[in-house]
This record gives sequence, C-alpha cells and structure tokens, in this order.
Amino acid sequence: MWLRSWAAVQAMADEYAGAVPGSGAGDLAELAARFGAALRRAGLQVGPGRTERFAVAVTLVRPGSRRELFNCALATLVSAKDQAETLKAVFIEVFGSLDGASELTDLAMLAGFSQPQPAHIAEAAMLARLHADTLTISPEGPDQGDNEDEESQEVERPYLGSPVERLAGTDFAELSDAELAELAAAMRQITLAVPSRRSRRRRPRPGGSRTDMRATLRQARRTGGHAFKLIGEVPAKRPRRLVVLCDISGSMEPYARAMIQLLYCAAGGAGAEVFSFATRLTRLTAALARSSPAVALARAARAAPDWHGGTQLGRALKEFNDRYGRRGMARGAVVLVVSDGWDTGDPEIVRREMQRLSLVAFRIVWMNPRTKSKVYQPLAGGMAAAWPYCDAVVSGHSLQAIDQLAAALADPVRRRPEIRAVDPVESLA
Repeated sequence: MWLRSWAAVQAMADEYAGAVPGSGAGDLAELAARFGAALRRAGLQVGPGRTERFAVAVTLVRPGSRRELFNCALATLVSAKDQAETLKAVFIEVFGSLDGASELTDLAMLAGFSQPQPAHIAEAAMLARLHADTLTISPEGPDQGDNEDEESQEVERPYLGSPVERLAGTDFAELSDAELAELAAAMRQITLAVPSRRSRRRRPRPGGSRTDMRATLRQARRTGGHAFKLIGEVPAKRPRRLVVLCDISGSMEPYARAMIQLLYCAAGGAGAEVFSFATRLTRLTAALARSSPAVALARAARAAPDWHGGTQLGRALKEFNDRYGRRGMARGAVVLVVSDGWDTGDPEIVRREMQRLSLVAFRIVWMNPRTKSKVYQPLAGGMAAAWPYCDAVVSGHSLQAIDQLAAALADPVRRRPEIRAVDPVESLA
C-alpha cells in the first residue's frame, strides 16, 4: 500500500515539476514534509494528514505566486482563526513576504532549503505511507471538469474542520440564525450548574447528627417494636435558584438570542427564571418552557415588545427588586445579568438597585461581551455603577467563552465585599 502511495506522491511531484521550472521530482513531497515540521516546531498541530492535503492542494492549484501558495496552506494546514497568524509568520520566514510580486520559479531555492537529506526524504515517505488511503487524484487531471460550478461556489471561511469547531470560537454577533441553530447540539452538552444550599428538609444518613425517629420506628415494626438500629439524618441540600436578567436592546440582541438558546439547551438551565429588559421588564420563563430553541426564541420575541429598544438598566433592576426580589425570588439565588452596561437613565439608580440586589442574592454574575477585549475598562455609566456589586464579570461572547460563564455560576464562594445597608440616622451623623 505504501508503495502505491509513494508512487502517487512522486507523480504529483513530476506533474508539478512540469509546471514549475527548476523543481525536480520529489521536491514537492519533501517541501510539504519539511514545511509541516517547521509548523509543528512553531506550536501548530500539523499532522501527516494535513501535510499531505497541502501537497495535493499545491498540485491541483499550481500556485504562481507566494500569495496563492499561502492560500493553499491556509485552506489545508489550519482549522481556526487564531492559528492563521502563526501560519503566516512561519510562511514568511520560510518563503518570504506575501507582498512580493515575484513568481515561484524554484520552490527549493525560494524556501531557503539546502540539498535534500536522507532524513527529510524518509519523513516524506513516512507521511505518504501512513496516509495512503486519504490521497485521491482525479484521473482526468486538475484542468478537467465543470469549471463553472467550481467558480460559483463560495467559501465563507477558508479553514477546515467541522461546523461546530469553526463556529465555537466565533463571536455570537457574527453568527447568522442558521449558524446559531447549528450550535444547539453543542449547547445541550453544557451544564449550567449552580451551588447548593441547605434545605429545611432532612434526609437519612448513617451516623447523622440527629436521629430520624420516623424511619427508626418504621424499621422497628419489623423486629416487634424493638429499635435495634438508630437511623440518622442530616440536612438535605438543593441547588440554588438561577435568575437571568437579559438585555435585549439593539446592541445586545445577538447575545440575548444566544443566551436564551443556551438556557433552553443547557442541562439545568431549563429551571431558570428568565427576564428580558430594554425599556421594560418582561418575564420569559413561561415562553421558554417545553419548546424547541427556534420556537422558544420566537415566543420570547413576541412576549417582549421592547425587543431592539433602548436600555433602561436602572429602571429594569428597580422593577425586578420591587416585584420579584422582595417576594423572595432573588433571596439566596445566583443572579446572572446579561448586558453591556449601556444605560440611558441615571447611573445612581443602577448603583442603588444593585446594592439592594446584592443584599439578598447569593452571587451576582455579570456577562458583558465587551470585556473580551484585554483593554476594556468599565467606563459606561451603568457598568461602572454595577461593577463593585458583581462577584464575577465574564464575556461569554462565544461558545468557547461559555466555559468561563459556567465556572462563574458554579463557584460556591462569594467574591464581592460584604455590603451593609446604610442607616439613615448614621448617614446624618
């Protein structure tokens, strides 16, 4: 098998040598192997399969410039945007600048390689031997076929990989409705767990601090009323309530859609209390129950008339505290606020209502997609007023960043300083 594969690679090299003067037979296989080794030394996971695909792409495309050769490498050797910069740096170091207008007249000379060494030729042979089954060359040649169909195809992202792998690192604001729906399966594998709290109920446990008299006497009925064994009990634990306040204003609409879909798909998120706010506060818990993600988003859009409206953060927080927080919904709960912090109202209202909320909530986690930038500072009035009362501030701008959000929600420790309500008498003293 490996002899047939190596013969195919040699055939590629012979074909490319006929198109590029100065390239001998076998140069393409060695060049692909050595370029892949250079990328591995730079930290990229470029295996034999990707190196072989790069050689096939060069054979089919027949690049005539450094830019075309770089596009072949970009389409076959990386699978994410963050890997493209490393590929570009190694490519420039090996082949030269991409801005050059010179054509590729000699691949071996342009790459700056010395004379072929037996070790590199052996590495190229090993690549062909390990991946013989994946090599496919059309018998009609690269110039045959329906060129009109190939030209009509559009490639939005020149990175290989599954759709979920490509979309996982993409900002939610850049995803279309169809692409967001593709992430539903991956979101179902995420668990939005919250810390536990002691319940008033108790559960049996051997060696418990107290004796469960009912269970002990029930067991004693089997032995004629003699309690030969005492059954202990300990306080039971139950998960804390998760309350989500989601900003659906124009700037936050893509992230709100992604978060609502995440709450529907993620394990544990179905029991959350969900509210949306822009110019008013709307409870969406009933609209998100027992439906598919697409239907849940449609119901949420119909239930919230202020979708795409302005943001009145302070007013929404005040309405939540007055109508729901004081009734006990936020008491001991984990509160997640999804907003970029922009507020058209008075920041002092945001500060006062966040202080009220912090006195009853166990943890306050703020999801702000603007914090994905390393130079972000809470300069917006609403965000600056709410920042001191947050236990954690995360970005959550992509599916990969949801891991930080899940960790912040599951953290059992309060991270903000204790805040005591100010006594009016003391404030006048």
